[in-house]
Amino acid sequence: MTPMNPTLRERYLADSVATASPAKLLLMLYDRLLLDLTRAEQALSGGDRAAAAAELFHAQEIVLELRTTLDTSAWDGAPGLASLYGFVLTELVAANVRGDAERVAGVRQVIEPLRDAWREAAAAEAANAAPARVA
Repeated sequence: MTPMNPTLRERYLADSVATASPAKLLLMLYDRLLLDLTRAEQALSGGDRAAAAAELFHAQEIVLELRTTLDTSAWDGAPGLASLYGFVLTELVAANVRGDAERVAGVRQVIEPLRDAWREAAAAEAANAAPARVA
């Protein structure tokens, strides 16, 4: 398989984001956040603080986006989720300052079940929105 031209890849990614549903966008953010955390953890374990810092900075940007776009009046659990995002941001900053791979792993363990829960909710929403089949 030949690698995709960078320009085509960028266009594909931009089109994917532009046409994604809100639920799909949320999952894309969570998936990228987990990728950033995994890469940061690996970089810190390997002693590459510069690479880890770049991944952790990007992870912080994603969490800030998640927190900023969260409508805390939409459902009862939203304020708790906002607080959790604040905790995650604090942990990411501390992990970056201290070069602490274990702290990054702890954040990843918090984010993975959240991503899985959002994935299940998006699948349920898609199933409910699917048109009924006529037999």
